[in-house]
Amino acid sequence: MLRIGVDVGGTNTDGVLIDVTRLREPTRGVLSHYKAPTTPDVSTGIENAVRNVLEIAALPPTEVSSVSIGTTAFINAVLEADARRLAKVAVVRLCGPYTRQCPPFVDFPKRLRALTEGHVGYVDGGFEIDGHEILPLNEKQIVEQCAIIKSKGLNNIVLSGIYSPLDNEGKHEAAARTIIERELGPSANVVCSRDVGQVGLLERENAAILNASILTFAQRTIRGFQRAMRTLALTCPLFLTQNDGTLTTAAAAARLPIRTFASGPTNSMRGAAFLAGLDDDTKAGEQRKSTIVVDVGGTTSDVGVLLPSGFPRQAASFIEVGGVRTNFAMADVQSIALGGGSLVRVVEADPATGKGMRVTVGPESVGHNITRDAKVFGGKALTASDLIVASGRAELGDKAKVADVSAEVVTLGMQRIQKLLEAIVDKMKTSPEDITVLLVGGGSIVSPDALAGVGEIIRPPFFGVANAVGAAMAKVAGEVDTIEFLAGRNIHDVVEDIKTRAIERAISSGADPTTTKIVEVINLPVQYVTNEATRIIVKAAGDLALQSIASLEDGALAAAEDASESTEGEKALENASAAAEDAAALESAVDIDAYKPTISTDRSWKLSELDLEWIAEGCGVLGTGGGGSPYPPFLMARQALRDGKEIIVVDPDYVSQKDMFFRCSFMGSPSVSSERLQGGDEIPSSARALMKYIGVSDFEGTISEEIGGGNGIQPMIVAAEMGKKVLDCDLMGRAYPNMWQTLPGAYDIPSGLWPCAISDNVGNTLILPKARNNKAVEDILRLVTTEMGSKSGVSMAPLDTATCVKYGVPHSVSQAWRIGRAIALCRKHNELKRIPQAILELQNGACLFVGKIVDVQREVRKGFTWGEVTIAPLQEEEEEEASGGASYTIPVRADDKLVIPFQNENLYAYVLSANGEKKIHTTVPDLIAVLDSQNGAALGTPDYRYGLRVTVMALAGHPSWTTTPEGMACGGPAAFGLDDVPFVPVAAYKEPASVIKQYGA
Repeated sequence: MLRIGVDVGGTNTDGVLIDVTRLREPTRGVLSHYKAPTTPDVSTGIENAVRNVLEIAALPPTEVSSVSIGTTAFINAVLEADARRLAKVAVVRLCGPYTRQCPPFVDFPKRLRALTEGHVGYVDGGFEIDGHEILPLNEKQIVEQCAIIKSKGLNNIVLSGIYSPLDNEGKHEAAARTIIERELGPSANVVCSRDVGQVGLLERENAAILNASILTFAQRTIRGFQRAMRTLALTCPLFLTQNDGTLTTAAAAARLPIRTFASGPTNSMRGAAFLAGLDDDTKAGEQRKSTIVVDVGGTTSDVGVLLPSGFPRQAASFIEVGGVRTNFAMADVQSIALGGGSLVRVVEADPATGKGMRVTVGPESVGHNITRDAKVFGGKALTASDLIVASGRAELGDKAKVADVSAEVVTLGMQRIQKLLEAIVDKMKTSPEDITVLLVGGGSIVSPDALAGVGEIIRPPFFGVANAVGAAMAKVAGEVDTIEFLAGRNIHDVVEDIKTRAIERAISSGADPTTTKIVEVINLPVQYVTNEATRIIVKAAGDLALQSIASLEDGALAAAEDASESTEGEKALENASAAAEDAAALESAVDIDAYKPTISTDRSWKLSELDLEWIAEGCGVLGTGGGGSPYPPFLMARQALRDGKEIIVVDPDYVSQKDMFFRCSFMGSPSVSSERLQGGDEIPSSARALMKYIGVSDFEGTISEEIGGGNGIQPMIVAAEMGKKVLDCDLMGRAYPNMWQTLPGAYDIPSGLWPCAISDNVGNTLILPKARNNKAVEDILRLVTTEMGSKSGVSMAPLDTATCVKYGVPHSVSQAWRIGRAIALCRKHNELKRIPQAILELQNGACLFVGKIVDVQREVRKGFTWGEVTIAPLQEEEEEEASGGASYTIPVRADDKLVIPFQNENLYAYVLSANGEKKIHTTVPDLIAVLDSQNGAALGTPDYRYGLRVTVMALAGHPSWTTTPEGMACGGPAAFGLDDVPFVPVAAYKEPASVIKQYGA
């Protein structure tokens, strides 16, 4: 049985022919391979590659059983915002009253949004996290949307329902698709979001929109592939490779082209493992381990991880494609600017300063011009390949042409290459143990034979076409991603049932039942719920079954009349409207060095989009690892501004001390917040009910319970919707996991925690007039919130300005703005290492530690995520070359580690010595923030993972927390059961400076 694999790259289209009956031979069954130039229409390059592998092997096309293609054509259309290939899309959300504050296309770049946004509609439907309907599907509403879509001449439609991945019975999205296809006819291309992405409404919907926008182009391209096969007299089925390393039929790819967006790196990883024999199932008893694949090209090196299952490690919860956040499955691949064509630059020794010679490699590269520009080929550019030839480690070109390269340059250059590879390999590892590395790609000759942290380096045969091999030998998979409620159930039985469903899906997709097996099981408990909700993901995979190939192929796509194909024309080198838009964007770009916020004559602060962006960044830092992501609330607040609303912040020193400010926030699970985006009336509903109960007819504005995380932005959204103001103050100064951990709760003031009200925006509102104690408020509201779908809008009794200042943290909105601004300025000026210093100029504290995460432990108990993260100091060779780095406050030895236990938020930090000695350096109520050293962004505790370079900071907590028995009892170590952990203030608290006072003078 013969298989052809093709991988279409930016420069070359690689083809390979494999005889699967000869896989045990040293050649791994590879009969021939060929590199053809990639052509503008893609299909011609594929045709050339396939024709040549058949001619080299001297075999007729009738003996080929399948052709598998990996292509970047579809993702390139998005990345380039190619108007010829992107169609406008209608989006219909099945959401009932929810999600309107975060509409479709909300975070698309302007140009891409202009090309793709055709229509947005909202209808009843959607599910709660427990599977109950928010509202039943309303056919009349869908028919009304169809009439609008038809009037706009749109053919590509996305259906996006809340928690649609849980709708296994097809009650909503699938049923709505049937209605739309009936109303609009066969020309309608309807994409259900549940077929595209995972849990996370906005990211899944974004992926579905991109998928729908390129549908017409994808169908045209795949028909071109099929025409190329017919030209070559190939009658076998055509498959495309998907992002996760599995196969899909041509017809399925034409429906879901987004699943093929990033198959190239995955093909390379899978091909490398196959060529190295790591997929050999005959090696019984051998425990498979994760393997790192390094694919070195002419300009860059792509690095990914193959799990013991043989499939690539998936990227984080979301990935950006063309500036759009999505959550479809994609391999976790990191790239560095190192390739065979990387330019080598020499900085001679400087006797005046005492600095010796330095050699850099990359990031610039001669790329595909290496045979013209590299010294060994007669050019003038010194490249990484020239160093390898000069060292005698490889034969390439004319070695005599690099005879003038000094031994010192070669040695220093090789050391730099080694350092680059060691750093990226270590970043991709998940544990400190040595790992096996597979080297593939035409530029892999530049790698040394040994790397620190690597037990073995394998260079498999045919490494230059590993990507095409991976395409030819890809497997077929089936996956089930669902949320189950385990209360009163046996988790083993639940998982076994899901495994059976995953295997059935793989087989129905064409996997051989005799080789199909479970390759991945993931169990993710949902936080902040009381019903033991758990997200379970199970994946099964098997070899392609020959007997099912014929039934998999969709003849309708292949039989399309060639004459009906429309030509898209040449891509314009300069699009007039796009150029004008880019020019306008450049002209309107804000100079953040000179930027000043808008302070009105009445000493109020009118927020801009930039102000919001900085405040959200600062809220992330003040969240101390918790508080939820500020990103979705930021999008909603920004959308309010774009809709013409205003967000006005007032200074507590400039308003009446008797003005009343409503306290508002959201309570619930972050998992639900990512799906059931707020509709806008959750908090106002609870506020109206509470106002009626307590007899308050109006209020001046809103104030946040906690400035840390997403709840720091929520009062701004409410104020914009209700025409109110936002007080530059909050009642915590940070984030804490429990509702009673606010300063009004700590000091047990009247109306500190009750009465209060919560609402879910579908008619359910609860008022809590009184509770037996502060902690009961948390227990009662948490239980009711779970019944409301694990998300509710909370309103607490309003407090006057004087009380907010006395039992709050004044100017915390200003502080968040200043922190965000400081980070933005450091990024702009490429001074990332100065970020800790810039933050410490705003609040006293310390830069505790700079290092990399080497271990993370997590478990969910009583709805909270408990765990600890361990951070090791960077070794000298791991540190970046840039100067001006943050200095340690804690003196550490090379084998010391910093450990941070957390309960949603970071609790305390201690240094663990090699001899087991522990020394605590900071605890709550002081703030412990962990920043990503590579961009300065704050990391939430769910973001912690091995290999991340991080900077740990401690900031002084407000004296109301740190200097009184009430504050310490509520927010200190004892509040978390840490009675034996002492509190020593990291520094004296510095009052935040008011933005209004500074810029309104």
